[in-house]
Amino acid sequence: MSEEMKELKKKLLATEKNGYDTISEADTAAMEDYCASYKSFLNNGKTERECAGEAMRLAELSGFVPYHRGMNVKPGDKIYSCNRDKGVMLAVIGTESLARGAQIAAAHIDSPRLDLKPNPLYEEGELAYFKTHYYGGLRKYQWVTIPLELHGVVALRSGEVVRVSLGAKEGESQFVITDLLPHLGGEQGKKPLNEAITGESLNILLGSQPMGESDDTDRTRLQIMKLLNEKYGITEDDFTSAELEAVPAGKAVDIGLDRSLIGSYGHDDRVCGYAALHAILELAHPTKTAVCMLADKEEIGSMGVTGMQSAAFDTFMHDLCEGQGVLLRECYENSFCLSADVTAAFDPNFADVFEKKNAARVNHGMGLCKYTGARGKSGASDACAETVAYIRRVLDKAGVIWQIAELGKVDAGGGGTVAMYMANRNIETLDAGVPVLSMHAPFEVVAKLDCYMTYKGCKAVFEAE
Repeated sequence: MSEEMKELKKKLLATEKNGYDTISEADTAAMEDYCASYKSFLNNGKTERECAGEAMRLAELSGFVPYHRGMNVKPGDKIYSCNRDKGVMLAVIGTESLARGAQIAAAHIDSPRLDLKPNPLYEEGELAYFKTHYYGGLRKYQWVTIPLELHGVVALRSGEVVRVSLGAKEGESQFVITDLLPHLGGEQGKKPLNEAITGESLNILLGSQPMGESDDTDRTRLQIMKLLNEKYGITEDDFTSAELEAVPAGKAVDIGLDRSLIGSYGHDDRVCGYAALHAILELAHPTKTAVCMLADKEEIGSMGVTGMQSAAFDTFMHDLCEGQGVLLRECYENSFCLSADVTAAFDPNFADVFEKKNAARVNHGMGLCKYTGARGKSGASDACAETVAYIRRVLDKAGVIWQIAELGKVDAGGGGTVAMYMANRNIETLDAGVPVLSMHAPFEVVAKLDCYMTYKGCKAVFEAE
């Protein structure tokens, strides 16, 4: 190939580059430090409540203070507001008026899991179980025969809220959902993958030791309830007003001989939630007000008082705007939101569902998604060309390694994020986040480089003018 052709090719054609071909030594060292703090965040936040609590703890260590309506805020002030212990909104007040808009990063901190039913406890065959109702889009067969922990709260009739954590501490007993042995699983094995394990069979084994006399009934069930009462002071009726979640046991770990990946439960979407949180905690004096939204309920449609469709975000922003004499709608129409959510990473083991030219690659950086949705972009927030060009400029200026991607082949499926709900507020919005292997599984995998670049991307958005 002639030199002229080489130059023309370099100038006109897009090239795919592994991030390790361009990342600096300084960024490589910073990446390891960042990922260590991210793993700690994952270990301390197995549920949306725990993530919200950890976010507030870190915020206060970084100088953020709780916001109260009517509080006088000035440029450089760092504030946060908690939405019912399940969501957090943080802001660093900019030097410019909110009439010029805000720079927003919105992510969610809920993940697929198993919720206990309102009447969960039962005994069968002298074994005690909890019945569950799965939360979010998960593949049920992946949740059997793995160690589980129980986290959540029980709200007593008196109004007292008891926090529950079982199986997380070293040496503490854990739980499991059993499966059929292969010797007797012939008929089960003939069923389609998504039918072999049913939702009603996701029952958590709690124990087997009976109490009382041999002719008593519900002896194992009573034993379990006695132990829970001794530890937490609760009765079986209290499950009616409880939020207890079964999540995979274990901590976030490095994956691979080169330790270039992180394996854990909850990457979707805590990997982006932490990126946005860490970025705003480091801000000092942004030009535009920077806002980080960590929402709940995305995995089931962003509904409810703690989801992105609720008025909680609007109320927070309205209060800030009112303090500056700015109309909320004026702020929104001049704002930009990075919908920080994960995308599917190309997996060579399942290449047939990906369109290679438009698939996110591990170690290729932050993945931008112009649209999500299913099939004909149904349910998508389809960002306009100008918005994509804007974020390209912002990321390139900050030295962020990024890629453009979509979620699988056109008719292979699809998914959604909070993007549409921000866009419905008349806020220019674009999806971007970390490519994930085994998304929605009890143990997901992400690349450290992509995690770090997503954090850098969030910070670049907050600092943009």
